[in-house]
Amino acid sequence: MEDFSMDKYIYDDKNDLWYELQGDYYIPCLILPAEKEQPIGLWGQRHLQYLK
Repeated sequence: MEDFSMDKYIYDDKNDLWYELQGDYYIPCLILPAEKEQPIGLWGQRHLQYLK
């Protein structure tokens, strides 16, 4: 019986991404950048007032 142990994390030099083993598939480890605070415009303020 052969043991096909796969690494939990692998790195791909071609696209500079790390991949994590999920079941039988490697899924890229992606991190989203922090969202920037955006001011609410005039119509957004009016809609917010309407919702209140």
